[in-house]
Parts: sequence; C-alpha cells; structure tokens
Amino acid sequence: MTLQRLTASGGRSARDLVEGLRLREGVGGRPRVAAVMIASADGRAAVAGRSTPLGHPDDRALLRELRAQADVVLVGTGTLAAERYGSLLDPDQRARRKALGLPEHPPVATISRAMDVPDVPLLHEGVEVLAFTESDRRPPRGVTAVRLERVDLPAVLAELGRRGLLGVTCEGGPGLLREVAAQGCLDDLLLTVAPLLAGGDEPSILAGAALGPVRLRLAEVHRADDHLFLHYRPAA
Repeated sequence: MTLQRLTASGGRSARDLVEGLRLREGVGGRPRVAAVMIASADGRAAVAGRSTPLGHPDDRALLRELRAQADVVLVGTGTLAAERYGSLLDPDQRARRKALGLPEHPPVATISRAMDVPDVPLLHEGVEVLAFTESDRRPPRGVTAVRLERVDLPAVLAELGRRGLLGVTCEGGPGLLREVAAQGCLDDLLLTVAPLLAGGDEPSILAGAALGPVRLRLAEVHRADDHLFLHYRPAA
C-alpha cells in the first residue's frame, strides 16, 4: 500500500479522496455513513475538551470536503457545544454546492432526546438544523424538531433516507460514533492520527460499553507532514 501525501500537489487531494467514497449513493437501502475523527498517538480524541489542538490544515481540508460532498452532517450535541460549531464550509465549497443545485450548506442533524440543543453560532447562520427527539419541548430558534416515537440510530437514518439525504458524514462525538459502529451503520472511518501524546482523561474516539469488537480493514493511508490519515472500512 502506497503512503501518499494528502495534498493537491504531489499526492491525492481531499476532494479526490472524498469523491471516491461515493457518499450520496447510499448503501444497502439506507444512507451511507462516513465518520471522520482525529486522535492523538495515544488515542485521545481531544485536548482540554476540544479536538482543534490535534489538527492540521490538511485534516481541516478533509473535514470540510466531507461536508461539501455530504447530504447531511450528523453530530452529537456535546460536540456541537464543545467545538462551537459554525462556518461549516469555505466560500468555494458553498459555490460548488450551489452550482450542483444543492443548498449552500448541508443540513446538520443531531440527536437530542430531551431537546437540549446548545446555542452555537451554527444556529444563527441560516443552516438547516434537524434535532431528532422524543420530547415535546419547543425547539430553540434555528432548530427543526423531528419527533420520533423512539430515537435510535436506525430510525434516524431511516428518516434521513426518507428525506432524500443519502450521504451522511458523522463528526462524532465518541458516544455517537460508538452507536454508529454498534448498529452496523459505519461504512467508512476516516481517522487522522496526530503526532502528539496527550495523556489525561479525555475520551477515545469511542465512548461507552465495549463492542463486539467491530473488525475493520485498511483501505488507504495518506500523510501530511507527521499526521497520518487512515481510511478504514468494515471487514467483510
């Protein structure tokens, strides 16, 4: 397997990598889910509560390219709050989506059973935000409540599929990603490994009860300076 640089020159671009996922085609009658996460070399998914200190410009490019090509961004309320979500895409990416007849920003979906969506910049930027909930509480301004009898990941994906949203990029956090993996809904995992040792009690990219485990196969490896980009798919 060749180790390629993840750049527009001298290697594969983030745009090419994401186009190869064929996100919007769905899989097995449900939306396709590509998760994107970052972790330190010792497996921590955050430093002081945020993933930003782990990042690299090419990691940011990959994240935003996934958003640009996705039908919907799935993210947990804890991650929305911790990362202060806003300004999802760069101007050229918004223009590219508009030229394809898509909304300039993909809608953002989150699971909030008690309808406690945090107030983050995203809610004030004209982005459609869907909150899947079991609560009758009135949603915050800028949020559309999608009420389900039981909120679990298969039900959420089924509703997204009914809305024609077949390409999902999941940005975590660790609890949500665990649910995606546990329900057999993970189709691609794009994991960036940062050249840092973080220690402490920050979570790994998964949080919660132990899994089966879920076996993966390595599809691609890329690098940017000392950051590694690992593309996994579920093992057959």
